[in-house]
Amino acid sequence: MPQSLRPFTIAIEDQALQDLEQRLTQTRWPEAETVDDWSQGVPLASIKALCNHWLHHYDWREFETRLNRYPQFLTEIDGLDIHFLHIRSTHAEAMPMILTHGWPGSFAEFLNVIDPLVNPTAHGGSESDAFHLVIPSLPGYGFSGKPAKTGWGLERIAQAWITLMDRLGYDRYVAQGGDWGSGVTSKIGEIQPPQCMGIHLNMALAMPTEEDHANLSDRDKKALADVQYYFDHDSAYAMQQKSRPQTLAYGLADSPVAQAAWIYEKFHSWTDNNGAPEDALSVTAMLDNISLYWLTNSGASSARLYWESFSDMSGVEISLPTGISVFPREIFRPARAWAERKYHNIIHWGEPAKGGHFAAFEQPEIFVDELRQCFASLR
Repeated sequence: MPQSLRPFTIAIEDQALQDLEQRLTQTRWPEAETVDDWSQGVPLASIKALCNHWLHHYDWREFETRLNRYPQFLTEIDGLDIHFLHIRSTHAEAMPMILTHGWPGSFAEFLNVIDPLVNPTAHGGSESDAFHLVIPSLPGYGFSGKPAKTGWGLERIAQAWITLMDRLGYDRYVAQGGDWGSGVTSKIGEIQPPQCMGIHLNMALAMPTEEDHANLSDRDKKALADVQYYFDHDSAYAMQQKSRPQTLAYGLADSPVAQAAWIYEKFHSWTDNNGAPEDALSVTAMLDNISLYWLTNSGASSARLYWESFSDMSGVEISLPTGISVFPREIFRPARAWAERKYHNIIHWGEPAKGGHFAAFEQPEIFVDELRQCFASLR
């Protein structure tokens, strides 16, 4: 193992957990919303129930133990510590792959896909489906370092991931991502390092032309209506984080309820559910992710990625082999014809029947199948 890789074990101090308990106990609650839905934000009864579970039933140490079963490391790249999981398959011909999360997600999104990807013969696949996995935490997220200066945007992160894969000794690999992970992965595709054979995205950004608007299918009309709804009613978080992340951060750093609600709202809005986030994700799974943000005090540092790169998400045309999976409750759901103008070498196009923005988190089996199909031709 290179000396630049330092083994890492998660060990949150007891004092931090006691502080969380005290803050939850002493929460000053607002009055209830004046509507009977989520249109004003997280309903009071819903967030109270979530935080009551956090206070009385959730066990961080159980989650911490689960995370520490996987090999974790820190490595300094461009002056910043990057935290990552590195899980190698026992199958000799496994394909190396780097998986990148987004906001308000974390590396924990991928926990339920690790074993099926690394050990496919135990999960309905063959040896030829195996992957070696590298799962980093974005700068400012989780246990990665928090940038102290500006400049850590998508391209710099992509370059750091290329350095990381080189440092791990991989001369052939693929990359995958959704949300900000899609932006980072697309940047890798733009840079096109010779070691990267292809990419897969579960949030591809591509919009129709005026000519396309004249011939929209019902599917495409619905997709565009949902995009318009996002910008009209669901994008205030992004406007705040891209413009004034520091102001927002004082509430997120001081109140676990504020941090929980800030994330819980997106689990409601962006998962494939029937009206409640719990339809798509367990309370424990959501609190695992929320706790990562709270216990690492990542409200400000995660939000700053919007300040750095929100205008850089559209990207440029990409010729590297690209797979795209469009889940039915994803925020942006381009038609293939729109995507083909940006991604010039689409080797896989999937439209699964279930799943939303947090694809690996919500539908791990479908997510795994999409990756197996996508990269089969590149082995």
